[in-house]
Amino acid sequence: MRAARRIEAAIAGDAVAVSTPNPRGRAVGVERLDGLVFEGVETKGKNLLLRFGELSLHSHLGMNGSWHAYPAGGRWAKPRRSAWAALRGERGEAVQFGGSTLRVMPTAAGRRELARLGPDILAPDLDLGDAVASLRAAGDRTLGDALLDQSRVAGIGNIFKSEACFAARLDPWRRVDELGDEELLAVLDAARTLMQASVASGRPVRSVYKRAGRPCPVCRTAIRSRGQGDANRTTYWCPSCQSG
Repeated sequence: MRAARRIEAAIAGDAVAVSTPNPRGRAVGVERLDGLVFEGVETKGKNLLLRFGELSLHSHLGMNGSWHAYPAGGRWAKPRRSAWAALRGERGEAVQFGGSTLRVMPTAAGRRELARLGPDILAPDLDLGDAVASLRAAGDRTLGDALLDQSRVAGIGNIFKSEACFAARLDPWRRVDELGDEELLAVLDAARTLMQASVASGRPVRSVYKRAGRPCPVCRTAIRSRGQGDANRTTYWCPSCQSG
């Protein structure tokens, strides 16, 4: 994950000075890490576990969060008041802006939580067969909904749920137990490929996401959108290319 690489490049091995310009960071006690040595980041899906010995900072960026890295004394790209946590080392500074989760917790507990997640879609050693088997266990849930279940496969968010289904030409409203292993393999391989390209380029390729009403780039049929699953996350799809 690019965020993990940026953080480690900025402060790995340094005792950090912690500040929490936004009250969100103060509310979870990020200052408890002040003066501790940053050892490194463990990732799974969109979860980052920043290790400081027996304590860790668990961060999940969600849809809108981001980690920035700056040289020591560098100017921030966003207003200081919007930063949930700033970790300043000798050489640089790592700053989190926004996100869905930020909390200080024992490192052992954080590692147990990461272990309960499904296979990481971006892990270098990912076995797609294992990921298919894990996704298969979603049973009668619809494909688009199941792809967001981090206990099945970790790392796929709402953008790539829709984009992977489109790339694999699969209807996101079909039930997982109606799909063959080759179809599940295709959608997971598409998600991994698209996400790797996004990591490399810094931006996702969007064929259907947030393009409701606009013509499909393949067949020109109007793209549709609708909330899906218990969380009602919006799914985008082409009813022609992804039918059946």
